[in-house]
Amino acid sequence: MRVAFVGKGGSGKTTMSALFARHVASQGGPVVAIDADINQHLALVLGLDRQPEPLGAHLTEIKDRLRGTNPRIPSAESMVKTTPPGRGSTLLSFDDLAADPLGLTTPDGLRLLATGPFSEDDLGVACYHSKVGAVELLLNHLVDGAGSYVVVDMTAGADSFASGLFTRFDLTFLVAEPTRQGVSVYRQYRDYAAQYGVALAVVGNKVHGESDVDFLREHVGDDLLTWMEHSASVRAMEQGRHFTLDDLEPANADALALLRKTLDEQEKDWERFGRQAVEFHLRNARAWGNERTGTDLAEQIDPGFVYGP
Repeated sequence: MRVAFVGKGGSGKTTMSALFARHVASQGGPVVAIDADINQHLALVLGLDRQPEPLGAHLTEIKDRLRGTNPRIPSAESMVKTTPPGRGSTLLSFDDLAADPLGLTTPDGLRLLATGPFSEDDLGVACYHSKVGAVELLLNHLVDGAGSYVVVDMTAGADSFASGLFTRFDLTFLVAEPTRQGVSVYRQYRDYAAQYGVALAVVGNKVHGESDVDFLREHVGDDLLTWMEHSASVRAMEQGRHFTLDDLEPANADALALLRKTLDEQEKDWERFGRQAVEFHLRNARAWGNERTGTDLAEQIDPGFVYGP
């Protein structure tokens, strides 16, 4: 199952991504975490002292691997971030993703992949979505199911809507502080997501008391799934001090368990996944892709390909 963590910058979505991934791994669930944020902090929070090799720097290799023998995609140069799989494409299992040589294994035993930061050559001339495109391609070609977990720390705010990546998940957790700024990002995300049937649940964060919960309930309503109380142990983790999940306050540990239960109960909709893969590919083709590649990218769509196992 795939889950995205989104939210306002500073809301704690990276910390929540890390805590959720560590919680699932501690319960025996196989986990691949992906840092798809322009600010590459997930490795640090997961206890690593270095970053994985950036996916964005290996985009051509990734494209060559995924296009396989698909006759509709003659070269990596003709492949864009939204290119859907077809017959002959290399489809990835969860185990394939976990074994990606660009990943690192964290102290908790989960695997971490990362889009990578801007390089010096990118500064002033490149868009970060060219990096995130590697994640979108991997998820487009991933055939996963219940019992395995792909946890993605997304870019801040509504920037995720700059590509079709936001539709590649079974569930999206929006991390919201009990502030007007926090809930304003929720409203924006909710309104965009509703147009595409994106399953969305809100996780309150940095909650100091009942008044904060009341505020979130007033502005988020039934989308509020649970919340994380202000935690000295989490602050210790963020400051690089010793931390284990056993240090979490019981209420916060229960919140993480509820997140996993909610994700496990989510039904995977392969029909929607495939339909939206085609929709966003055609949008990108018309907007910039056809001109950029000099080809009609609509021809990459294989009408006989069926998404799912």
